[in-house]
Amino acid sequence: MTKSSSIFVFFIFLSFYNLSLTWAASNSVYETFLQCLTNQTDNISNIVYSQTNSSYTSVLRAYIRNARFNVSSAPKPLIIITPLQESHVQATIICSKQVGYQLKIRSGGHDYEGISYISDTPFFILDMFNFRSISVDVDQESAWVGAGATLGEVYYRIWEKSKVHGFPAGVCPTVGVGGHLSGAGYGNLLRKYGLSVDNVLDAKIVDVQGRILDRKAMGEDLFWAINGGGGASFGVILSYKIKLVTVPKTVTVFRVEKLIEAGGTDMAYKFQIVAPTTDNNLFLRMLLQPVTRNKKKTVRVSVLSLYLGDSNSLVSLLAKEYPELGLKKENCLEMSWIDSVLWWGSSDNRTNPDVLLDRDLDSSSFLKRKSDYVQKPIPKSSLNLLWKKMIELGKPGLVFNAYGGRMNEIAPTETPFPHRAGNLYKIQYSVNWDEPGAESDKNFISQIRSLHSFMTPFVSNNPRSAYFNYRDLDIGVNQNGKDSFNQGKVYGEKYFNGNFDRLVKVKTMVDPTNFFRNEQSIPTLPSKK
Repeated sequence: MTKSSSIFVFFIFLSFYNLSLTWAASNSVYETFLQCLTNQTDNISNIVYSQTNSSYTSVLRAYIRNARFNVSSAPKPLIIITPLQESHVQATIICSKQVGYQLKIRSGGHDYEGISYISDTPFFILDMFNFRSISVDVDQESAWVGAGATLGEVYYRIWEKSKVHGFPAGVCPTVGVGGHLSGAGYGNLLRKYGLSVDNVLDAKIVDVQGRILDRKAMGEDLFWAINGGGGASFGVILSYKIKLVTVPKTVTVFRVEKLIEAGGTDMAYKFQIVAPTTDNNLFLRMLLQPVTRNKKKTVRVSVLSLYLGDSNSLVSLLAKEYPELGLKKENCLEMSWIDSVLWWGSSDNRTNPDVLLDRDLDSSSFLKRKSDYVQKPIPKSSLNLLWKKMIELGKPGLVFNAYGGRMNEIAPTETPFPHRAGNLYKIQYSVNWDEPGAESDKNFISQIRSLHSFMTPFVSNNPRSAYFNYRDLDIGVNQNGKDSFNQGKVYGEKYFNGNFDRLVKVKTMVDPTNFFRNEQSIPTLPSKK
């Protein structure tokens, strides 16, 4: 054997040796964790998935909603735990601490950066999808909803019991309750009823010591924190008690589209004036999308509505306030509130509401999102520059969600979500693509970053605020080391403005060792040593 071949064989041996050591270490962690679980709780035979389990991949992929992280190179958890009862959650926390692994908590997987199911450090996933119980009490106008329930399931179960009740939350039916509500949650009822967290009455959480706490037991500081500051920094949310809101038997929706050459610019400009100040029963969303028409690149402006009333009064209202829209009665669709949920969720409004129970497992597209808040209308001259930028980039779009109404009436310190009065609307930057691979990721992410940069003069500053539930690692990442507080402050003040300091104090009080941590979690106060 030659010297070079001997060296090659040695390196092959070394690689196998290292692999066997890694496997042995992982196996040891798994055995230790399993033994701990067995000591702490019962009925665990069908809730723990190691990487050698035949169902591991399907369980992992089921709630990955961003295809960027559905690749072989993405970090994988050593174990996935899918609890069926509260004691399973308690035991998972205790045993994860014992073996020293990071615990990621997933309810629906819609976090845009995959924070609930990837990590660069050894980790487990606690997947709450079995916690989907929903108990509706129409007489009390409330409901207890499990953290793993989807918004679609919540809407369906309310509709089952009452045709004149709803709940103000998101328009995507597969979003999980745990992340949505703990991060504030909003939808097309926000101008009438505020955010999801403005309508939360109670909650149950498992803390770092494994205790199950309701609102009374956890105290008002922790209850405040998990109503907009994210649950995963403070513990594991089991369920929320929500306050149902009333909706009329008939609501009205419409979608009006115009190209910028055919009145779209005037329609877009006036949206900024009317949408945040109009009747509280009306929510308007505007979409700006680059399109090609007759082989020419342009921008399409679309305005969508949910109006808590009939079409006649809506057409009359907007004829006075928003003539640039040119709304006619034939543009409007009158329907029940549950049918409007289907319409907004991109289902045919003739579809049976049963479709809201479809969890659409293992479905994902490649995507990147960013966010901003706008406090002054963007002038028409600047909108014309924006059209040029969007046409130049070719792919990213913008979504404007109007504020005002109930949002203006709630103090910015009432919940961790601070973006209340003074904000006309929130922008979501959106880009989706179909082509897998690092080059595509780089190309489309650079496009959306370029558009975000272009918008700097027109959005909030000091800080340039962002929406916590539209996770964006571009604005800061926490390594959760010695500099954790300073790293957390970078993104924390953008998401929470002046409420960040109170969130840090709550975090330090309830989880002083920073067990519940992720790439954008709330840090603890720096040590005084």
